[in-house]
Amino acid sequence: MLLEILTPEKKLFSGDVFGVQLPGTDGLFEILDKHAPLVSALGKGQVKVLMTASKSESYNIKSGFVEVVNNKTTVLVEGVA
Repeated sequence: MLLEILTPEKKLFSGDVFGVQLPGTDGLFEILDKHAPLVSALGKGQVKVLMTASKSESYNIKSGFVEVVNNKTTVLVEGVA
């Protein structure tokens, strides 16, 4: 799946990934390959990019939104802590 993490100032991440864990307003959730279309608000917390089953990188965000459509996940964040 293609993942893009964007702030108003710059692109934090862009590439093919195994999945991504996100801090939703009601708790953590995960998006994997071929996920159903989705739009959701994000709360303060950690975005964990799953490169492979054992390799990942993380970003701490203040808030934002995520959109999933056609196997592309776009994460728009207001700020990175």
